Amino acid sequence: MTTTQAVDPVFKFLFAACTVLLLGITITMIFFVVRYRRSKNPEPTSQVAGSPLLEVVWTLLPTLLVIGMFYYGWTSYLSLRTVPKNAMQVTAEARMWSWSFVYDNGKTSPKLYVPVGRPVQVNLVSKDVVHGFYVPAFRIKRDVVPGMKNHVWFVATTPGSYDLFCSQYCGTAHSSMVSTVEALPPEQFAAWLGQKPAGVGAQGQELLQKYGCLGCHSLDGTPKVGPTFKGLYDSQVKVTRGGKAETVKADEKYLRESIVDPGAAIVEGFPPIMPKSEIPEAELKAIVEFLEGEK
Repeated sequence: MTTTQAVDPVFKFLFAACTVLLLGITITMIFFVVRYRRSKNPEPTSQVAGSPLLEVVWTLLPTLLVIGMFYYGWTSYLSLRTVPKNAMQVTAEARMWSWSFVYDNGKTSPKLYVPVGRPVQVNLVSKDVVHGFYVPAFRIKRDVVPGMKNHVWFVATTPGSYDLFCSQYCGTAHSSMVSTVEALPPEQFAAWLGQKPAGVGAQGQELLQKYGCLGCHSLDGTPKVGPTFKGLYDSQVKVTRGGKAETVKADEKYLRESIVDPGAAIVEGFPPIMPKSEIPEAELKAIVEFLEGEK
């Protein structure tokens, strides 16, 4: 059973039950309004004292309906939380405001690539605040809470691209924290998983995606929460350092400082919301070299 097969029948059952109740109650109400309206029955004439059978029916039927809803929902919930033994493991790292997916071989991606037909367990990790992992196509939504172990699983039965959203308001750029699940045929997925970054440029961009930098900074000049990387290197940047305004050159030293200690010099016109990053020297060097080429 897939997550879609677990959720859809429950939804249809609840929708059908609610529709029947709505129609039954509405039709009965309209009948009583017409049949016993004041103009036709100016004085009360009913002498009915009560009906034990009717009391039992309208108590028993709703009770059975609620129990049925609970049982149906509970068994489906267990299916959502019981991961198949052959599920592929992927870690989803959420941060303000981007996703990064880490595979067992160390490969990272801003999109979640999965093989068609195989269960995938996504282990949810937050690097800062509460986020929400939400993929409507697979009927899965789970909070991503800092310091809390959590997971979801699903099976993509058809190749395609499926929207992935953050379902919890997580700050200024929450609405841009979107990605996709890319479902590929098994042989194409294996080929993608085995690919290596092609040179410094590809590695630098992949690292920017891995650490969530592209959630706040663009590569094409598009305004975001933080300044764009396009044309940044060797440009003159107005910053506030120690409460004093100054203009600095965006050289290698500045880029390194901005990444390692972003609060040291705040760029004019942008909020000081970038967290400190612990990035290995080799990766930091690759990122800086990549930014030097974004002119």
